Amino acid sequence: MHSVTKSRTRRERGSVSAVEACLVVLVVTSLLGCQGDHRMSMDRFQELQAQMEETAPGAPAPDSAAVQALIKRRLTSYKIGPSDVLAVTVTGVDPIPLLEAVQVRINRDGTIRLPVIGTVQVGEMEPEDVEAAIHKACVPRVLKDASVYVELIEQDSTDVLVVGAVTRPGLVPLRRTERDMLHAIVAAGGVSTQTSGRATLRRIRLPGEEVTLDLTDPAGIQAALALALLEHGDVIYVHAAAPNLIFVGGLVNAPRPQEYPAGVGITVLQALAAAGGLRTDLTPREATLTRRMPDGTDAQVKLNLDRIGRGDEDNIMLAAGDVLWVPFTVETRIQDFVNRNFFLRAGISVNYSVSGMEYLNRHSQQSGSFGGNSLQDSFDPLGFLGRNSGIDALVDRPTN
Repeated sequence: MHSVTKSRTRRERGSVSAVEACLVVLVVTSLLGCQGDHRMSMDRFQELQAQMEETAPGAPAPDSAAVQALIKRRLTSYKIGPSDVLAVTVTGVDPIPLLEAVQVRINRDGTIRLPVIGTVQVGEMEPEDVEAAIHKACVPRVLKDASVYVELIEQDSTDVLVVGAVTRPGLVPLRRTERDMLHAIVAAGGVSTQTSGRATLRRIRLPGEEVTLDLTDPAGIQAALALALLEHGDVIYVHAAAPNLIFVGGLVNAPRPQEYPAGVGITVLQALAAAGGLRTDLTPREATLTRRMPDGTDAQVKLNLDRIGRGDEDNIMLAAGDVLWVPFTVETRIQDFVNRNFFLRAGISVNYSVSGMEYLNRHSQQSGSFGGNSLQDSFDPLGFLGRNSGIDALVDRPTN
């Protein structure tokens, strides 16, 4: 009978040990994870980025001569044209002016008609050239010598709407020779600090047609100058830059999205510092960078924070939209478990959390230790655990 009881006890202990082994396997499996590390290395990530930059289609090389010709035609001094109004003063040898501030409007054919002098061709001329043309028509046919002064007092303008990332959005008047996207944006106060450099032209008379250009690229400037002249009601939309937003989370003290001005570069270590640094109760040693690649896929990169901190690995610049995550690892999960269940405080006393102590004592009792001594009896013979529990009870007791 006694032998049967012993064998039954051994079987029970064996079954308990098997259950414990299964629990250990489950815990280790959950800590290690069922899948392998699918993240790429830093070297592989940098190599992949270089390959995509090499294969990315570049903008066609602009024709330098054509660009210079367009800029010269568009950005030189204003040239007088139809519907402009001039004030013309012609002074001869006689002290009394022949013409004193006579106002004339330029005809559709680019001519003006002056009293006594007659018809003069002035279209597509600068004011100085207009003065020379009037002088030629006057001297010596009308006067032996004359002084001519021309002032542009009214300009024919085209009103276009400029909206988006500009300083003063709204309707802007454009002079006849300035009816292009560049002059329109400048007339609206220029681009704001949030611009991406891209602009879209929508013509009111051709609502189905849009043209989007990158005005930071010489090819885009060339295309903007080569477009047909703007007309009344045309709309120019200046695109704002995408928010320079970086998402930092995981084992950091202040996980949050971090927003920076457009064009500002942030490194991995700077982003972690802006997130309050890594948690001090754990020792995170790695991070995961998730970046949307030009081909639309997400690249996940394993970052070794220890190597980056020592300068052995590149402290790479982050891009807008990057996700920097400091994940749990086996090491940090074990540390977190110990912190939650076995909090050791240096000093005279050793303070165990009750949940952790109960777990260890239960484990000791189930393992069949001889003498019935628990871990509390072995490591807390002076009763610090009970004393601390009593103090906690006094602190937590509600006062009347």
